[in-house]
Amino acid sequence: MLNGEAVPLPSPRPPKFLDQVRNAFRRKHYSRRTEDAYVSWTRRYIVFHGMTHPAELDEAHVTAFLTHLAVHERVSASTQNQALAALLFCTARSSVATSAAWARQPEPARRSACPL
Repeated sequence: MLNGEAVPLPSPRPPKFLDQVRNAFRRKHYSRRTEDAYVSWTRRYIVFHGMTHPAELDEAHVTAFLTHLAVHERVSASTQNQALAALLFCTARSSVATSAAWARQPEPARRSACPL
């Protein structure tokens, strides 16, 4: 109190994006390991695009990230699919995913046939 008047408290800052993602996992009772993996993929995605918030990124950015994983980091198709699932889960929290057609019909990576 200042001079008999109540001083308003500053409003608390909203949780950071990755904290919001973690909270969503915990509300849905997902495994801690799934949570850790998805948050890790989301963090890598954000860093890959220069610390841009996922709400500002679109399908082309997701495709660029998945292509980078396949070409430069040489990850398997199942790893790409896990990264895609993580990005779909995390971007579902943003307004971008609600209108994006790619979020409803993702194209999974396919394994290449190995000749014997």
